[in-house]
Amino acid sequence: MHAAFFDGNQMNYDENYPDPKPGESLVRVSLAGICGTDLEILDGYMTYNGILGHEFVGVVEKSQNQDLIGKRVVGEINAGCNNCDSCKKGMQRHCPNRTVLGILKRDGAFAQFLSLPEENLHVIPESVTDEQAVFVEPLAAAFEIKEQVTLEKDWKVAVVGDGRLAQMICQVLKLSCPDVTCFGRHQNKLANLEKFGIPTKIGIASSDEQTYDLVVEATGSNSGFADTMKLVRPRGTVILKSTIASRENLDLTPTVVNEITLVGSRCGLFKPAIDALATRIISVDSMIDSTFPLEKFSDAIEHAKKPETLKVFLKP
Repeated sequence: MHAAFFDGNQMNYDENYPDPKPGESLVRVSLAGICGTDLEILDGYMTYNGILGHEFVGVVEKSQNQDLIGKRVVGEINAGCNNCDSCKKGMQRHCPNRTVLGILKRDGAFAQFLSLPEENLHVIPESVTDEQAVFVEPLAAAFEIKEQVTLEKDWKVAVVGDGRLAQMICQVLKLSCPDVTCFGRHQNKLANLEKFGIPTKIGIASSDEQTYDLVVEATGSNSGFADTMKLVRPRGTVILKSTIASRENLDLTPTVVNEITLVGSRCGLFKPAIDALATRIISVDSMIDSTFPLEKFSDAIEHAKKPETLKVFLKP
C-alpha cells in the first residue's frame, strides 16, 4: 500500500509499504488530519517511528463483524491488551501494554489502509461529512474535560491557545459555562470564535490575572503553561492538554503556593463528539483549511506548521 511514514528522523513516501497485519478490522482511509501531536512526534515526542496520523475517517473493507463491512467509520486510537487491571476496569486508554494509532507501536492513518480492533470503530452518520468526521477524535478530547471536572455554570473559564483543539474546547465548555474567554496570538484564528459568541483576547491584562476558576492550557508550548498560571485564581483548576517534545523545565512553584488543582487530560469518548457534530451543537467547518494528496505529505506538513494554519488533511 502507499504510505507516508516516519523513520525516526524524517518522513518518507513508500508505494510498497506492508499492508496491516490480519486479525483486526481493515479500514480504507478516506481522509486523515494532521494534528499538533503529529508535529510534536516529528520533533522527537514519543520517539516513535512508523506511519503517523490518528485523526481519520474511512470505510471498513474487512472485519469479523460483518455489519461493519462497507460502513464509514472513525476509530478510537488506544488499543488495550484486554487482560490487565486497567482494561478489565474499562480503562483501555491507560493500559500499560496499549498501542496507540500513529503514536505508539501501531501504524497510523497517513496510508491507504489501517487496522484497529472492531470495538474501537464507530459508524459515522450520513449527516456528518468526511471533513467533519476527522474532527471526532480531537473533539472527543475536548469533551473529556466534562468527564473529568464537574463544571459549575457560574464559573469564569479561560482557554489558552487558539488552534483547532482550543477552539473546540471553547465551544464544548460554553455548553456548560456561559462565561468562556479564549486567549490566543493569531487574530485570524480567534475570529472564528466570535461567531459563537466567545470573547477573545490577545495578551493578558493585569485585570485578567488570577481571576479564572478554570483555565485550560491547549497551546502546545511551554509558554502556554506560564500564561495559564497567570490567569487561574488561587485554589482554581487547570486542565493540561498539551503534549510537548521540548524538555524545558516548567516552574511549578505557583501551583503549590496558590494551591492549584492540576488535571491532565488526554483522549475522550467518541459518542458525545459524534452526537455533537450530527446535531450541529458543535461546528468545525470554519477550522477546515486545505487538503493535500498523500504523496504531497511534505507540503502538507510544512503548511500545517504555519502558525496561522488550521486543519490540514491528507487524502490517500
